[in-house]
Amino acid sequence: MPEREIPAGTGDDVDAVTRAVLTASRLLVAVSARSLGAVGDRVTLPQFRMLTVLSTHGDTKLVALAGLLHVAPSTAMRMVDRLIAAGLAVRHTNRANRRETLLRLTDEGRRTVEDVTARRRAEIAAIVERLTPGERVALVEALTAFNEAGGEPPAPDAPQLRPPGLPAEDGGAPRK
Repeated sequence: MPEREIPAGTGDDVDAVTRAVLTASRLLVAVSARSLGAVGDRVTLPQFRMLTVLSTHGDTKLVALAGLLHVAPSTAMRMVDRLIAAGLAVRHTNRANRRETLLRLTDEGRRTVEDVTARRRAEIAAIVERLTPGERVALVEALTAFNEAGGEPPAPDAPQLRPPGLPAEDGGAPRK
């Protein structure tokens, strides 16, 4: 693949960087939408974001979840209600403080996050494979800085696949 020419001075031009990020975000939204196609109409993109946050943070209070998603608690409540109705999340009492209710993913919710993320990962990997090694290094550096500036925690590493029939390292114990 030929090297791309970058116009002089665009690295310092906030507008040029913003346009490039907006273009990339359109691509990533399209990848995200296609990866959600496997779950049909059960989960919208904002609901999937909520599932991902629950997957990353574990048991979470509604107000904290709303804060992490930058939405009003009433909006988060409606989203949670839909996820509970779909069997993807549940409410439960906090054992440390019985007055608090926490939200958590169900096994089906966790599988949904894993399946959609695996599809997304595969499609993004196919795009990244078209880049030169130098472009890949530059992209990792740029996106790492961008994610840190936006306060987004890193995505988990790709799960290591085992050949069929091999037991899990944890003996198949349920996740915590």
